[in-house]
Amino acid sequence: MEPGEAIILGHGSDIARGLWKRLIVDGWGVTGIGREKAALQTAYRWDLLISAIGTMEPIGKFFDLDPDEWAQSVHTNFVKQLRLLHTLWPMRAARPAVMFFAGGGTNGPFDRYSAYCVAKIALIKMVELLHHENPEANCFIIGPGYVKTKIHDETLRAGAAAGENLGKTKVLLEGVGTPIDDIYDHMMWCVEQGRDVAGGRNFSTVHDAWGTKGIVERLKNDPDMFRLRRRS
Repeated sequence: MEPGEAIILGHGSDIARGLWKRLIVDGWGVTGIGREKAALQTAYRWDLLISAIGTMEPIGKFFDLDPDEWAQSVHTNFVKQLRLLHTLWPMRAARPAVMFFAGGGTNGPFDRYSAYCVAKIALIKMVELLHHENPEANCFIIGPGYVKTKIHDETLRAGAAAGENLGKTKVLLEGVGTPIDDIYDHMMWCVEQGRDVAGGRNFSTVHDAWGTKGIVERLKNDPDMFRLRRRS
């Protein structure tokens, strides 16, 4: 895709800022939008929309959490960003690309992060629905793996309520994590491959061989690949 106009939702996140810098270097125009609907007054016609909205709080066992805080987290991680997309949709270009971020728990339990986990799972399914309902759009979702950002401060604040993930997070924070450049390259690969390859899919930056020719052919031939399915 030639450089065009991009909108980043949740532009204050570390990942969003990193992607913003790369987009600017590559010649894109970029507008950042916060979580509130009032900020949409600055929006314009867009070719690429990136949603980097997310929070892992509240953290803890479900029955120890305030149900209102739990519901608000699901709203932030799932409903709110879809409402923003819904408002921005009329301003899209002819063949828009839309990217969301997946999170932990897709392939197994993510104990004590239930609101974050179920919202991300719902978002994965919503990407597939958007793909089927809108044949002009390339909607996909990327799991970036562990990225060293300030969102992990939420786990540190939770302390013992985070369970085993507290210790794991402290260890991960000592490392490097997934580089922003890898996430950017993965995103642009999905954009350039288009909806026939990337549309409606849930990709892993770290674990999927997304840059290879072989995977392109597999994706074109397998409509179930990298999508939520129940298999017997």
